[in-house]
Amino acid sequence: MNISLKQDWCGPCKFVSPVLEKLKNEGLIKLLKEDLDKNRPLGERFGITAIPTLLFFKNGELLNHPIEVQGQMLVRNGVMVGAAGEPILRQIIDQM
Repeated sequence: MNISLKQDWCGPCKFVSPVLEKLKNEGLIKLLKEDLDKNRPLGERFGITAIPTLLFFKNGELLNHPIEVQGQMLVRNGVMVGAAGEPILRQIIDQM
């Protein structure tokens, strides 16, 4: 399961949201979006300091291995900060 934590005012969130919806519709991910302005305790629980932040879960647990794409560490301790396009997100999902 992937949790996408986003804000309505966030430009990068608006960019990545359709990609995540597409991956969800293809059955590759489960998706939960959360507005951290309305749910600050959730952001605090996961130590979110930047928006957008994608959290990657597998079997109900925060992903516990790092993921590199094209030589760059993109996911560490289940957390990816920043927006990525569809090809990068597909590579991350493949490595989960």
